[in-house]
Amino acid sequence: MKEEAYGVLVIDDEESIRRLLQKELAAEHREIHTAADGAAALAEMRSHWFDVILLDLRLPDVSGLDLLIQVRESVPHAEVIMITGHGDVDVAVEAMKLGAYDFIRKPFHLDRLDMLVEKAHQRVRLARENKRLRHGPESSQDSLRFIGHSKSIADIQFLIAKVAPAKIPVLITGDSGVGKDIVATAIHRGSPLAAHPMVVKNCAALQKELARSELFGHLRGAFTGADSTREGLLSFAHGSTLFLDEIGELPLEVQASLLRVLETGLFRRVGEKEERKVSIRFLFATNRRLQEEVEAGRFNEAFFHRINAFNIHIPPLRQRKEDIPLLVEYFLAKLGSDHLRYRVVPAAMDAMLHYNWPGNIRELRNVIERSIILAENGIITERCLPRELQESVDGGGALSLESVERQHILKLLQVYGGNRQQTADSLGISRKTLYRKLLQYGFE
Repeated sequence: MKEEAYGVLVIDDEESIRRLLQKELAAEHREIHTAADGAAALAEMRSHWFDVILLDLRLPDVSGLDLLIQVRESVPHAEVIMITGHGDVDVAVEAMKLGAYDFIRKPFHLDRLDMLVEKAHQRVRLARENKRLRHGPESSQDSLRFIGHSKSIADIQFLIAKVAPAKIPVLITGDSGVGKDIVATAIHRGSPLAAHPMVVKNCAALQKELARSELFGHLRGAFTGADSTREGLLSFAHGSTLFLDEIGELPLEVQASLLRVLETGLFRRVGEKEERKVSIRFLFATNRRLQEEVEAGRFNEAFFHRINAFNIHIPPLRQRKEDIPLLVEYFLAKLGSDHLRYRVVPAAMDAMLHYNWPGNIRELRNVIERSIILAENGIITERCLPRELQESVDGGGALSLESVERQHILKLLQVYGGNRQQTADSLGISRKTLYRKLLQYGFE
């Protein structure tokens, strides 16, 4: 799919700089505009939409800091990268306190600037998706896709797109906290039934004695305490999707009855003689190994094979650590204040990449929520992280292959004084591949 274009505004009084950046930053997915002073910049912002703004600290008609304040008021969604000279570092730091995303010193490396612009736009895009989550229509597909760029996430997105239009049952498997409910919701909203609310029930919350009644409903007087007729989840879900989470917790005696519903679409309420017909799309999820449960006699074998017609497995976060930087940015945008931009220092990101995340994405969200509370001026250091994350770097045992690669690349960068080309040459990879890996590891 073609990437949506976004606008970049370059504000600099040097015509040579403006021409250079307009040429070198140009891309199919970017629209580059320029302005020579503050007045022209404000005029451009009134007539065009910009996601990223490159702002020189020294302008002929206004100081860069004063214009930054106006930019933050005029286009609060945009990220601003300050362009500074060698003697302006202290002022650039002040600009970051005022809300600038980052700064770059002249003369700058165009590859680094290109990467900065991409990361700034990525932050804007994540913040925009977060607003759609909070305020947009519930059917927004953008807000429901998995965050990440690992192969496993791409595979999951492919499977969701393929199975969503079908009515076949889907079994979603994976450890607790990996996001099985997100996959279920994405399948429902990609299906022809999306206009109807999905019915969701966690089977672990069902009382064993009342599980059949909750699913199928009951007639008045069907059992002690049934003082009125009640419809069950199957009736509520007719014409839509029923998502049964933690299906491994469903009592064995109820599984056979539900299997008949899957095969025939017919069911009886408790205490009722006549059968009812329903049309339901079934989705199931579990963190158990159901094949082992079948072998142990704790799960109905025929029911297992029926619900496992199409399986989507979500790997644990520890097996796709390359997604962590993007997830961190997503949760910072989702959970953070609208008036403060949060940043994670490299040491804190390093700790997150070393940690094994037994609680998966749910645990990562909780860690980011805690870190936001402890952050000073929006800066998240390793001291903001729980103790177990800090200890994962100091004595975490064997490192993953990705962690070893990451440390090796960063060490070589230090050896070559930050020179990307020399580092890439020594690694035997292209400069473009090196930049992609640096982005993957959450570094600029």
